[in-house]
Amino acid sequence: MARIAGVDIPKQKRGVISLTYIYGIGRSRAKEILAEAKVDESTKVSDWTDEEIGNVRDAVGTFKIEGELRSEIQLNIKRLMDIGCYRGIRHRAGLPLRGQRTKNNSRTRKGRRKTVANKKKVTK
Repeated sequence: MARIAGVDIPKQKRGVISLTYIYGIGRSRAKEILAEAKVDESTKVSDWTDEEIGNVRDAVGTFKIEGELRSEIQLNIKRLMDIGCYRGIRHRAGLPLRGQRTKNNSRTRKGRRKTVANKKKVTK
């Protein structure tokens, strides 16, 4: 496995797909990186030379990825929660924040169902 930005990318896959294993790099950014590094996107990582790996490392280094990106996102969410805006309140409550309905769906955000029992009738 080649190690780029602290992540082992798979050698048996094509370069574009392998780079998507790095947090913050998707397909389009991977293509952009390979074009900047002058590496053919259809070649497998195992076929890259040391020079090409170095060029890809340099190209990846220009982007905010992995831990730095994760911490920035967490700080943005914390800021929203601190100022008490709508999105921050939804984050705090663990509910969807982009206008989705919550009556029937949104199980991913709300978690497993919490069954609430009905009050029992008193029998005489």
